[in-house]
Amino acid sequence: MAGHINMAREHDIALITLDNPDKLNAVDSEMWSALKQAMDTANADPGLRCIVLAGAGDKAFAAGGDIEEFLTVRATVEQALHYHDDLVAAALDAIRNCPIPTVAAIHGACIGGGLEIAGCCDIRIAGSSARFGAPINRLGFSMYPGEMAGLLDLVGPAVLLEILLEGRILDSTEALAKGLLTRVVDDDRLEQEARETALRIASGAPLVARWHKQWVHRLNGRGPLSDEEKRRAFDFLDTEDYREGLSAFLEKRHPRFQGR
Repeated sequence: MAGHINMAREHDIALITLDNPDKLNAVDSEMWSALKQAMDTANADPGLRCIVLAGAGDKAFAAGGDIEEFLTVRATVEQALHYHDDLVAAALDAIRNCPIPTVAAIHGACIGGGLEIAGCCDIRIAGSSARFGAPINRLGFSMYPGEMAGLLDLVGPAVLLEILLEGRILDSTEALAKGLLTRVVDDDRLEQEARETALRIASGAPLVARWHKQWVHRLNGRGPLSDEEKRRAFDFLDTEDYREGLSAFLEKRHPRFQGR
């Protein structure tokens, strides 16, 4: 039975769940396609302020791609290019380029494709028993370059090569130390921590969150800002949220941001 991508919404927060529990939430080809569609739907929703990605159950975030279907969906170069470019990398790009803040809530196994998904999120929170790695060197295939981008941006070439060349599984403490994670909490605290994180993000000015993501991506490894870009950095001066934020501060009350 194929897995599913489930999407739910709680006010201005979306929860996207990788749901293939019989295979530790391994992501099959239909799930990759559905994941991109879910992200595209979320990206087009101006009312969303945060997206939380998680795996169904408490045994895995996602234990990689569904290896059992590889003989049918990527047996030739043409099939492999379609699978990795049009399905996998497209879904990862939709997460990495999402203008809305994203949080990965990681229980259990976060391996291969699961690690790639988590690596594209802005904040990665793991339960203490979570495990991380990409031991595909034992399966005889390499990670597709288009799928490396998020992990390379996140941890740099030295750590990524360590993960890929050794194929070792890291515990949450080592994953945190190497920069794969934002924070680690007790397993029974994970859902609450992810929810509280999303609520903190959603309580801020949503346009500001999107601008912060935009500028971090723009500044990462690129040239200096143009004069026009420097001027655009002050677009917030014309927003109602900016006026509301200042008024709330001066009046000693909580701001009520509307995203405009």
